[in-house]
Amino acid sequence: MKRFEIYLQQIEKLLTEAVLQEDPGLWLYKNNFRTPLFMLEALSKMYAAFYNKKKFTRLEERFKLLEDILGGADYYDSFAKEFIADKTIPGSVIAWLQARAREKIILLNKTLDEKNWLKENKRIAKIRKRLARVDWKNEKEETNWLPEYYHSEIDKILGFVNKENFHFENVEADVHELRRKLRWLSIYPQALQGRVQLVKSGEATTQLTKYLTPEIVNSPFNKMPEPGDNKYILLLEQDHFLALSWMIAELGKIKDKGLRVIALKDALQQSENMIEPAAFIKAYELLGSEQPQIQQLLSEAEGICQTYFSEKNLEHLVMGVAEAKDFQKGR
Repeated sequence: MKRFEIYLQQIEKLLTEAVLQEDPGLWLYKNNFRTPLFMLEALSKMYAAFYNKKKFTRLEERFKLLEDILGGADYYDSFAKEFIADKTIPGSVIAWLQARAREKIILLNKTLDEKNWLKENKRIAKIRKRLARVDWKNEKEETNWLPEYYHSEIDKILGFVNKENFHFENVEADVHELRRKLRWLSIYPQALQGRVQLVKSGEATTQLTKYLTPEIVNSPFNKMPEPGDNKYILLLEQDHFLALSWMIAELGKIKDKGLRVIALKDALQQSENMIEPAAFIKAYELLGSEQPQIQQLLSEAEGICQTYFSEKNLEHLVMGVAEAKDFQKGR
């Protein structure tokens, strides 16, 4: 329960401050409410596989509902801010995107109110009561279960990419969805607050060199929280974890380029009353020759995925469980 409590306190503090604001939803959006929700969603996903599936799945759904709304607001707001700097983009497009972002904030306020997130923190109080009734296992049992969970999640990812033999047809349903699945593998270590650490296997892994760019190696997101008072830890192979981070980053770049076209196309359809084919043509004209075609982006994603997964990098990610004291001695 302690792991949940850390993030519950974070959102509790934000919600307490938000109640005092004229627009609680907008204030939460601007003050990174989404990050602790991600962490709580990650913990709920994991513990649903280890404890009471129904109870933790419900918790996951609670957190995911808010996180998804915030994600939608960020989607429209980000593109509105990007396009507003481009004088060739019609003002009606900017206005439509801004209106959609505002709709998401209105929905967030409505959801916070209806689900009792803002009323004296009643929702958080209920979550704490549910967590207090869980028959929590000891740390060793939980940690020994983590490799099994990771392997299960990796198997699901491999099934996803192998289903269509690395053929992608849709930016959202294929590229973005694969990135989401991969990203959870990198979020879990942060959510577990030191229970996951990176170590080098000692084996020669020249195939990984291309993934170990300065941007990835030096990223603060690839630094694990200190073990702290954890007595047992899950070990992940460092270079394979960095390769995973590279994949997440590259798929993110491809996804953003593709959604950029789609967001503009949708805005043109709705604000300029255009049919979809014409809206796509207009979107590419407005974005200029440097904007890749959707099919080019899908092919690029297919290529890096075929290389990454053929190297069986995910299969070498998990190294096992160790006592924290032994890990500390070897550092």
